[in-house]
Amino acid sequence: MDVELSLVCPAHNEASNIEPLVCEWEQVLRQVGCSFEIILVDDGSTDGTFDEVRRLAANRPYLRGIRLAAKSGQSAALIAGFHTARGRWIVTSDADLQNDPRDLPKLLRASAEAELVCGWRRDRKDPLWKKLVSRLANWWRNRKLADGVHDTGCGLKLIRRDLALRFLPFDGMHRFMPALARIEGFRVTEVVVNHRPRQRERSKYTFFNRLIKPVQDLRAIAWYRKRRVQFEIADQIGVEPVLPLRRAA
Repeated sequence: MDVELSLVCPAHNEASNIEPLVCEWEQVLRQVGCSFEIILVDDGSTDGTFDEVRRLAANRPYLRGIRLAAKSGQSAALIAGFHTARGRWIVTSDADLQNDPRDLPKLLRASAEAELVCGWRRDRKDPLWKKLVSRLANWWRNRKLADGVHDTGCGLKLIRRDLALRFLPFDGMHRFMPALARIEGFRVTEVVVNHRPRQRERSKYTFFNRLIKPVQDLRAIAWYRKRRVQFEIADQIGVEPVLPLRRAA
């Protein structure tokens, strides 16, 4: 079956959120009217998250599940999902129900002008400390990398699959997708999206993984942008074309 759109959702200890997450997304995906699949990536949960995925998948042929052997982080879960996805476009969402699936049509419209569409939680429904730390991290990242995105930490994104497969596979990659896309010559844009308060389970983020780790990773991305090999093929005989720096829409 041809799949136009793949939803990839990383989840760690989100058992009580899995059913409402699937129900919300499948309703919106049906309304959009394209062929779709839902891929839930269990990042080493200990609370029965994957049991919920298995139960719901029993009568949903479009629902697929991946269980990582141990907790490996959001970036690892996303990368596993990207390499499993069959759709030409991939939409990502957190599993905590704070992202609103009803924003999907807005992201799809913006994809006419970019290969990566990022959600911008302009009115965040998070504790004040989390908003302040994220604002500082976003300001510092934009100052150093100039990726032009207000809110790189928003889990709601729409990505061309060929771009998703070119992201560097490192722990922390999910925070730098806009910068990595621009480095590779792809177009990036953002749209304002709804953000909802967390109702169930607990947030997995701490001060360390909200600020300290991203600052460390930023240095590596800045180094990669400066040292990345770039070249253009002038002519070739008897060989397959090298991937272009910019993909055609």
